[in-house]
Amino acid sequence: MSETLGIDLTLTDDPDQQNEVFLNAFNSGEGAIFDQLYRDDAVSNLTGTPLTGTARTEAITALLATKPTLTSKVLHSFRTDDTILLIVRFHLEIPTPDGTNIIDGICTDVLVHDTNGNWIMAVDRPVADEPTA
Repeated sequence: MSETLGIDLTLTDDPDQQNEVFLNAFNSGEGAIFDQLYRDDAVSNLTGTPLTGTARTEAITALLATKPTLTSKVLHSFRTDDTILLIVRFHLEIPTPDGTNIIDGICTDVLVHDTNGNWIMAVDRPVADEPTA
């Protein structure tokens, strides 16, 4: 990975460092920066629907254009030689014309080595908590 707009996009096998990279890229508001963390064929349901390729990139770019704010904490990390599974608790605030939409939940992320041996996102599956009655 590289450095873009002062954001270091280098992922390592340190789950806390990965989390920090994702937060910085997401909170940049730049979909193109955040999308660099994904494989071309990665699947993300960041928008509520599993998307890949151009559809994923367009959805991420549209969401980040609203300037949302994400905070998160790694709860669990499991690693094999070339795959990492992260379980992350997240808090997302999305500005809307009527105020702020707040979404809390758990995200399951799968990272793999790319052809250069760098870690990159293959699956991004955030799931919002069920609303409390």
